[in-house]
Amino acid sequence: MQELVKVLAKALVENPEAVEVETVEEEDRTVLKLHVAQDDMGRVIGKQGRIAKAIRTIVKSAATRENKKVTVDID
Repeated sequence: MQELVKVLAKALVENPEAVEVETVEEEDRTVLKLHVAQDDMGRVIGKQGRIAKAIRTIVKSAATRENKKVTVDID
């Protein structure tokens, strides 16, 4: 999942070297924290959050196939 988020984010931003994904295991789910350069934040979130929502949907679908619960936080 972590690599999936990283590949998606790197395709969107102008500064792909700044993309980092941190994995935090919680009780019942995994949280993927996506960190991008401040200038690229708008590209990852998109108008009205559409791109962020699409990233979360893709990750949720992939996680469902593996019977896991994964959420994506964008910082």
